[in-house]
Amino acid sequence: MLTKINHIGIAVKSLNDALPFYRDQLGMAFLGTEEVAEQKVRVAMLQVGESKIELLEPTSEESPVAKFLEKNGPGIHHLAYEVNDIEAAIAKLLSDGARMVDEKPRKGAHGARIAFVHPKSSVGVLTELCQPGH
Repeated sequence: MLTKINHIGIAVKSLNDALPFYRDQLGMAFLGTEEVAEQKVRVAMLQVGESKIELLEPTSEESPVAKFLEKNGPGIHHLAYEVNDIEAAIAKLLSDGARMVDEKPRKGAHGARIAFVHPKSSVGVLTELCQPGH
């Protein structure tokens, strides 16, 4: 079902403040920024090996990322696993009794289709399924 770790999502208060550490000090390849209006975030994607780091900045106080920052402060928000068939992955998790935040895929950054598994079903870690756009 899973093919690799696609990215690690990190909640930050400001992309402008966080980006220099990852891009300049750690030397990760900067892939660009994008606003994902549906999620109420701006994201900056950076490449490290086969995986990516996704910095998440809320664009609204109503954003789930804003609520995460308020409760936890900056830090790891979610872990995203790549899948080839997101509908099949969701169906398997549901049939195995997992609780899903998204029972149907939605649009994510860079044309990906995404769905989140509720942390209560994934040992406290917000888990994202990610089928890259082609």
